[in-house]
Amino acid sequence: MKGTRKLLEKAYFSIKRNLRFPPKDERVHFNVQTLYDGHVQITYRGIPAGRCPFDYVMYQMIINDLKPDLVLEIGTSKGGTSLYIADIMNILGHGVIHTVDLASNCRDIVSNHPRIKLFNGGWQSYDIANTKNFPKILVIEDASHMYEDSIGCLKKFSPIVSVGSYYIVEDRIINNLGREEGFHGGPLRAIREFLKSNNDFIVDRKYCDMFGKNATFNVSGYLKRIK
Repeated sequence: MKGTRKLLEKAYFSIKRNLRFPPKDERVHFNVQTLYDGHVQITYRGIPAGRCPFDYVMYQMIINDLKPDLVLEIGTSKGGTSLYIADIMNILGHGVIHTVDLASNCRDIVSNHPRIKLFNGGWQSYDIANTKNFPKILVIEDASHMYEDSIGCLKKFSPIVSVGSYYIVEDRIINNLGREEGFHGGPLRAIREFLKSNNDFIVDRKYCDMFGKNATFNVSGYLKRIK
């Protein structure tokens, strides 16, 4: 009886130890750096997209809820995110995307998409008049992440965001990676400065904290227009 008890106790503690210390290849480990390293490998329909998967999920939720007439994307790169948004709009049967960059570097599947319109020359050259016939507008800013560009985009494009919609400032995560000095304070500095002088927008914690406190690459960057 004592021998059986000892065997059961040994088995119990062995199981408990394995639960606490699983084999190395079964352990879970990730952090901001591993997420950042992984996001550069993300593609959509084979096209580089470079977005945090948390934000991808939230983007389709926002677009589905808002059903914007226009999404203005500042920063096209290869066009993976442009295509992703346009395909969501196709499913919904509503909306177009204007995507702005210094020069076009997209595949035909992006540039020929009926819901995508490409604009070259950078955000400074985009004419706000292009947005005047769209009642509901969502803005996603993914420019250079330099403070000067982030604050310039906020000043230029925040007025066109419709009430209840969003101005999303991307990649504030660079501050958490300790790289803000190279970006002159980056998007976070721009967000702080903008919110101090503009009470039309708030940081929407629903999206910033959905997967954990600021578990997003757009840390404090989901700016919702409330008035």
